[in-house]
Amino acid sequence: MIRFNCDYGEGAHPRVLQKLADTNFEQTPGYGEDEYCAQAAELIRKECKREDIAVHFIVGGTQTNLIVIAAALRTHQGVISAASGHINIHETGSIEATGHKVISLPDDGGKITAQQIEKYYLDHIHDESFEHIVQPKMVYISNPTEYGTVYNRNELVSISNVCRQYGLYLYMDGARMGYGLCAEGNDLDLPFITECCDVFYIGGTKVGALFGEAVVIKNEELKKDFRYIIKQRGAMLAKGRLLGLQFLALFEDGLYYEISAHADQLAEKIKKAFLDEGYSPLFPSSTNQQFFILPNSLLGKLKEKYSFATWGKFDDTQSIVRFCTSWATKEESVSDLVADIHAYAQ
Repeated sequence: MIRFNCDYGEGAHPRVLQKLADTNFEQTPGYGEDEYCAQAAELIRKECKREDIAVHFIVGGTQTNLIVIAAALRTHQGVISAASGHINIHETGSIEATGHKVISLPDDGGKITAQQIEKYYLDHIHDESFEHIVQPKMVYISNPTEYGTVYNRNELVSISNVCRQYGLYLYMDGARMGYGLCAEGNDLDLPFITECCDVFYIGGTKVGALFGEAVVIKNEELKKDFRYIIKQRGAMLAKGRLLGLQFLALFEDGLYYEISAHADQLAEKIKKAFLDEGYSPLFPSSTNQQFFILPNSLLGKLKEKYSFATWGKFDDTQSIVRFCTSWATKEESVSDLVADIHAYAQ
């Protein structure tokens, strides 16, 4: 079975594993206070072109979202998210379990707009019983989104401006950050994201690491006592150097971008094959996630050889499916899939 289910089905890039193996018997301080975490954090500061940002390493994305939001919000405050946002639909209510409401807004291909955010905020503060309603204090966006779409500079700066105008924190989930940065047509980079956001994270779990996410905090208010919250939420890894070493391997010579571009390029080949046969995408995507509306008859044939994610029913004869490439996807696997798409579509 050739798998296109997700981008975390493989282990880690060989250079990450080699870095871990080469330092395996070294003795270092624990809890991320080692030289490798410091070196990795410095590399990320250079990538972001900001020396004043704080960088923390956490094991997984759900932990990261929970910790960042719990650290930022008071008990009466909530976080605005796209209805399809990961914290709203795919994290088992972890944010609500911390006592914070996820305020979901309708989205277009996973994206929300500055106008939506402003309207919600103004509707809240002008409500006569506003103190009876959860106060919006943070805006959560993903880049890429759950549907593989990406924000552009104009969209992101507009959202950032609204957040600054009304005192809202802007938080970007970057679980698949690399695939967004290397996507065709993308005009964002880490310095621009750093300028626009109060806090974001650079995903490693889905982009070549065994596990790990790098939280980048620009806002001084959010930097304070952040390590307390990491520890309190059970996310302070005793062998913290394992996280720093992986990000050191990913960023010391551009590996992060190299392997992200690889996944995007292969996803483009899959997209082209479906488009050539006249099938419609659910939303336009230039990242490693490709969502298409496909006839169930075709899916039945493809399932004999390939594994992919079924996102739901479109109508009685068609389903919405996702084909996802990763940093480790083999070109021959994509070539086989492309050939079979053309063969089965006849």
